Amino acid sequence: MGSVVYILGSLTSLWCAILLLRGYQRVKKRLLLWSGLCFLALALSNFLVLVDLELLPGRDLYRLRLVTAAAAMLPLLYGLIWDSE
Repeated sequence: MGSVVYILGSLTSLWCAILLLRGYQRVKKRLLLWSGLCFLALALSNFLVLVDLELLPGRDLYRLRLVTAAAAMLPLLYGLIWDSE
């Protein structure tokens, strides 16, 4: 049951990233680009949760998951601070 939740979380983040990036292509608002990149990296982070807890239970990918989640926030942080209108 846990793996279903991890997969759905990854797919939801990926779908949000796709929608945000498609919105950026249409209206060219840069905040949509930074948000889309953030959600794309969050989808990767959620996928790593699945790999860590379900597919490779003997390995510890906790630090990699944390680094990926923290790196996912960087594009959005950049967009909010330096690229605001």
